[in-house]
Amino acid sequence: MALEISTAGISVGYAVEATAGTRPTTGYTNIPNLKQTPDLNAAPSSLEVTDLSDLVWRRYIPGLRGSDGALQFTANLTSAFKTAWTTLVTAATTAYEAGKLTWFEIKVPTIGSFYVAGIPCELGINSMDVDAVAEQNVYITPNKWHGWDEASA
Repeated sequence: MALEISTAGISVGYAVEATAGTRPTTGYTNIPNLKQTPDLNAAPSSLEVTDLSDLVWRRYIPGLRGSDGALQFTANLTSAFKTAWTTLVTAATTAYEAGKLTWFEIKVPTIGSFYVAGIPCELGINSMDVDAVAEQNVYITPNKWHGWDEASA
């Protein structure tokens, strides 16, 4: 019997490496007001290995997986979110200049967490419509993948 889960309670946080090259396992700061995460389940490229002995079908092996660029998250645009994102960008920039990565954790209750390191982009502003929630798209350019692991403390 499967025990399905809801997206309610999922959180996204970040932590800067204390030691360059070592993913933090504690101390992740929550990013408030996020309402959507990107798809981090990219299909691998297919590398063709067909040779002259193949008579009917082409053959492939899996290649690299990739996000095809920056990862887009969506948040409700609030003062708390704007402050938190600005703090994140400052911390990540300082860390990068010191040769350290900023790690992002998508924490899924009862399952674990998915980890990716990246460089967050400074805030812009989304288009606005009449009678709508003000939302903000934000971007992280990934530069190291860890994948699924235990949730941080």
